Amino acid sequence: MSISLRSGAQLSLPSTETHPLAGRTVLQIIPELEAGGAERTAVDIAAGLTEVGARALVATEGGRLVAELQAKGGIWLPFPAAAKNPVSMLLNVRTFALLCKRERVDLVHARSRAPAWVALAATRALKLPFVTTYHGSYNARSTVKNLYNSVMARSDVVIANSGYTADLIRARHPFARDRIRVVHRGTDFSAFAPSAVSPERISALRSAWGVEPHQRIVLLPGRLTGWKGQKVMIEAARQLRDAGDEDTAFILAGDAQGRDGYVRELDDAIARAKLEGRVRRVGHCSDMPAAFLAAAVVAVPSTEPEAFGRVAVEAQAMGTPVVVSNLGAVPETVLAPPQVAPQERSGWHVPPDDAAALAEALREALALRPSARDALARRARLHVERHFSLASMVNDTLDVYCALLGR
Repeated sequence: MSISLRSGAQLSLPSTETHPLAGRTVLQIIPELEAGGAERTAVDIAAGLTEVGARALVATEGGRLVAELQAKGGIWLPFPAAAKNPVSMLLNVRTFALLCKRERVDLVHARSRAPAWVALAATRALKLPFVTTYHGSYNARSTVKNLYNSVMARSDVVIANSGYTADLIRARHPFARDRIRVVHRGTDFSAFAPSAVSPERISALRSAWGVEPHQRIVLLPGRLTGWKGQKVMIEAARQLRDAGDEDTAFILAGDAQGRDGYVRELDDAIARAKLEGRVRRVGHCSDMPAAFLAAAVVAVPSTEPEAFGRVAVEAQAMGTPVVVSNLGAVPETVLAPPQVAPQERSGWHVPPDDAAALAEALREALALRPSARDALARRARLHVERHFSLASMVNDTLDVYCALLGR
């Protein structure tokens, strides 16, 4: 059976009549369904479950992805899953257990720490299979914090979204080492394909961002938070300007999510560098395929480890050169020397928090001649298609569910 996900990506699965999950009910729990890798994955897995004949429930407070979840056949169960107050979490255990009984849930999958504690208590009481996905690196600078994080490793199967994350779990929570399964975050390569983006979509974004026709774009997509490296980008932009670059616009695309103080710091840094008009905050972007295709280069200058690196995969799928910090899981997704020969690179690795190195890599990427850029784009697309497809992620996750329910 060949099915379509999100934007037409083909996924081969057994027919709904024979699939082991047909007729089963799987409940995912996540604080909100806003933008983000965990949220997007929850919707993708719900779509895959629906396609094989399972009931796909998502307990969450809501968010901009609820409409897409419902359009893909998933069922939204309004639930205060973002609650972090210990008393509220304790009360939520009973509510969640009753919800599982009412909906005849067969398996629960948690994607965030606070609701995972609620789900852990409820599933143990109900003797339900329990899965977690370790989506982030999670701050573990104290014993208490590491204990709080450990809930993500206390499930029957612990899904790690990268090799880096799996190593992190083994180091922090050695009791879970035999229950870890690496399932890389998957990308829909039908949506993230140059042929799928019309020139009008690119023009609309350039216009919305105030980019002049002659300007090239260096894009940094990501929520506005310090470790995403926006300040490093601003300093790299200053260095490139001082070295003679006059036709590049630097776009910071992402939500502030209430970090007003950090936004003011960014604006102050832009003003001090006299980069007003060249470095721009443009807020959330809802058309990332067009954004990547509009960009001459995509930068991921994180100063703390990323647990996966979705942006780098999606940009490579669009054939756009990427420059990433050599930190966390992102280097797993981008081929660069000395990992590979220079002629096999799919992007650039730079030391974290090094504006000079970032500026130099951006300069090299911007200076690529058309033939070299086309060759890099082909290598990058082939690389991510082989290793980070949406179909593989959905298949591997459903295999985890099948194994637990079969047991």
